[in-house]
Amino acid sequence: MTQDTAPKQKIVLAYSGGLDTSIILKWLQTERNYDVVCFTADLGQGDEVEEARVKALNTGAVAAYALDLREEFVRDYVFAMFRSSALYEGYYLLGTSIARPLIAKKMVEIAQKEGAVAVSHGATGKGNDQVRFEMTAYALQPDIVTVAPWRDWEFQGRADLEAFAHEHGIPVPTTKKDPWSTDANMLHISYEGGILEDPWAEPPAHMFKLTVAPEAAPDEAEYVEVEFLNGDPVAINGEQLSPAALLTKANEIGGRHGVGRLDLVENRFVGMKSRGVYETPGGTLLYHARRAVESLTLDREVLHQRDALAPKYAELVYNGFWFAPEREALQVYMDHVAQSVTGTARLKLYKGNCIVVGRKAPKSLYDKDLVSFEAGGDYNQHDAGAFIKLNALRMRVQARVEAKAAKKD
Repeated sequence: MTQDTAPKQKIVLAYSGGLDTSIILKWLQTERNYDVVCFTADLGQGDEVEEARVKALNTGAVAAYALDLREEFVRDYVFAMFRSSALYEGYYLLGTSIARPLIAKKMVEIAQKEGAVAVSHGATGKGNDQVRFEMTAYALQPDIVTVAPWRDWEFQGRADLEAFAHEHGIPVPTTKKDPWSTDANMLHISYEGGILEDPWAEPPAHMFKLTVAPEAAPDEAEYVEVEFLNGDPVAINGEQLSPAALLTKANEIGGRHGVGRLDLVENRFVGMKSRGVYETPGGTLLYHARRAVESLTLDREVLHQRDALAPKYAELVYNGFWFAPEREALQVYMDHVAQSVTGTARLKLYKGNCIVVGRKAPKSLYDKDLVSFEAGGDYNQHDAGAFIKLNALRMRVQARVEAKAAKKD
């Protein structure tokens, strides 16, 4: 067989169906001589998943996968992360970050099935996603080749992309693109770039999709109860639901009350600051519900230790280290702690606010008789004096030493 007739090598492309990945598909064919296998992950985007699969085939892909990953995403990634109560830089619920390792994992699995030698993605050379995709790929298949067109090609902007699209017959949207980029899954929608690059500029009201504006939310508060079993949410308002269905329900409830909007300037792993705007209505609701049940069921030192480790866990997820041994080790700890998180939280939702108004648990560590001002229980108030003196001992010694030194001066 001659060089010209030898079969092309295959590459698996994470494909959204948008302008960028459609151009990447054709670029991989024409500039890198690959047979392209496209993969679109259904993480709750709706009809656009099947539309992307069809478009990939029409654009020249030799095969196209569209996999429904909704239950796996929520059960094995979102809920696993929630057990840590992780927030990146104190605010961000990691909606984009947590989706990337699952997408990359499936890319590698498809590459192995198809006999592909490489994987590719549409992440830019300035962002975090390139790290997340490629770190996962290398962790799962060390010898895989990764191709990141945004780091390699000569295109400088949208005009160059559109010219390439017209040259190769790739459909380009005729309507004006919103001046920001979005990424959506069942946990959230993120917005960044374009007009949002000015950190002083308020996001336009029409940008948001999952939540109503708080000032336009109902004038009546809504109460919602979330039930947890051994660390995971299992029911809303008494209705038992699968992980994906439960998060969908939480999104609907939180969204209609304007809950879960976040405007954040965050520190990207690659070294720059970036302004991101996020909608995470269901995740915000579940976060506060979980903290309420934890307040009853977790020992003080265990809770404080878990909360001390949570920022590190969040950083690992954000930076793309989901399959790293340190994240997996932390997960064992988080899962162990979460086993006692069984109970119900009651929340009050009103115009953007998610307020905890009640919590109960079958194995609550809260002892009303012990804490009550009306009864002593097993607590002897006289013991507190010795407790305070022992804890103050080192400070008393320090004060005496300083007083003696002052007299000598």
